[in-house]
Amino acid sequence: MKYTKNEDAVSPVIGVILMVAITVILAAVIAAFVFGMAGNVQKTRVVTATVAQQGDQIAVTYQGGTDAASLSGLNVTITSSGTTTPVKVNNLVPNLVTTVGNTSYFGGGTAGQDKVIIVGVFKDGTEQVLLDTYV
Repeated sequence: MKYTKNEDAVSPVIGVILMVAITVILAAVIAAFVFGMAGNVQKTRVVTATVAQQGDQIAVTYQGGTDAASLSGLNVTITSSGTTTPVKVNNLVPNLVTTVGNTSYFGGGTAGQDKVIIVGVFKDGTEQVLLDTYV
């Protein structure tokens, strides 16, 4: 009697094991990449300000927020007619930032549409754009 080995199922089983192993390794590599990129995200601060135009003056009104205690100043940039006139206000804590509703007026606007960017500077040295709009 002749004995034959049945090896028909060896190749499909090895193929399935290799496919599962490759899938697990690929998922691990993708997860490491995705979770590694989330480490550089900055904390979003909640502080707001509004602007209004009154002739050639830009009125900036402080609206407060949950992170107001960590705010040390505002940088205001007014762009009119293609030129940038930065108005940097570094000591707004005593006269504007401490009370919700306080308003400061800045020159540099025109009768047309002006772009205003307000950046909050926080006590830990970070900066965040609070407002980027046209008035």
